[in-house]
Amino acid sequence: MGYSLSLAELALGYTSPNPAVGAVIVRDGIVVGLGHTQQPGLEHAEIKALNQAGEMARGATMYVTLEPCCHFGKTPPCTDAITNAGVSEVHVAVIDPNPMVAGKGIQKLEESGVKTYLGEYDQKAREINEGYFKYITSGIPFVIAKFAMSIDGKIATKNGDSKWITGEESRNYAHGQRHIVDAIMVGANTVIMDDPHLTTRGYSGKGGRSKLQPLRVIVDGKGRVPPASRIFSEPGKTLVAVADTYQNREKFKIQREGTEYIALKSQDGLIDLTELLKLLGQRQITTVMIEGGSKLLGSFFDHHLVDKILAFISPIIIGGQEAKTAVGGTGVEKVIDALHLHRIKVERFEDDLLISGYTSR
Repeated sequence: MGYSLSLAELALGYTSPNPAVGAVIVRDGIVVGLGHTQQPGLEHAEIKALNQAGEMARGATMYVTLEPCCHFGKTPPCTDAITNAGVSEVHVAVIDPNPMVAGKGIQKLEESGVKTYLGEYDQKAREINEGYFKYITSGIPFVIAKFAMSIDGKIATKNGDSKWITGEESRNYAHGQRHIVDAIMVGANTVIMDDPHLTTRGYSGKGGRSKLQPLRVIVDGKGRVPPASRIFSEPGKTLVAVADTYQNREKFKIQREGTEYIALKSQDGLIDLTELLKLLGQRQITTVMIEGGSKLLGSFFDHHLVDKILAFISPIIIGGQEAKTAVGGTGVEKVIDALHLHRIKVERFEDDLLISGYTSR
């Protein structure tokens, strides 16, 4: 199962809105087939592994990181293929929460005479597909808040300079995280101050596979982002969310190629973030990573819309009362009401630390 999980991780970034799954087939102690999910519409992990195993699949054992599908979608049910191939046992890490599966896949295998086992490495399997699990059960994306700050909590100097707070190793890891999400979101101030690219440089085609750039989402309630910003000329698509006002609707009647403007409900120039997430879910965006700035991150935390945090901490002191902290917004009035993270992990990248965790258990 550990090998299957490694294969599933190879598929991350290529399968959305489908889950990333890995499968290994073993017969007489020898691996005879392995595979991971391909791009939507192509083979699932189980089918890749079965095709490689051929006749050696008969009487063999399959280890798969997610319950095999039992319904017709863009591809036929994997449960039928497993049964027809003569696989005798299937070990499943975790149940697929998709209502069209949700235990029915295991039930169908059992009814066909295939022994099934459930629960090996289930927590790791959930983490690999945490975006899919949230999206398929709620219809809205899994939200990751990512920020880099000094040890005194600053994301920039009082003059707005932020290049670079963390080291190259941390930045490379962050680019890797961009590769596996469907969308990257920033606020207008981040675009105005930093003029970022927001692309997955270095991840355009692993193993000969094509990888689209993640959707870039700019939250720009007042329509302030300059038309000449680099983000509009980068490969991929950009979505600009503005407040639904007459001025904004008139301003953005002319669309740039590759850029779409949407007008959403707002209050005091702040757009409705819940409505924005629902819209992204309707577009099959399963994971969103927020990369700043302080105001946008604060709004997401104030509205309890964040699922996971990636906080890079650099051992430098910036200081200054006017220097921005990582999370703005209203915040809490008492420490006892502060957001507590769960399933915390600490990693080191050169001199930087990465603290990651989840807002729920």
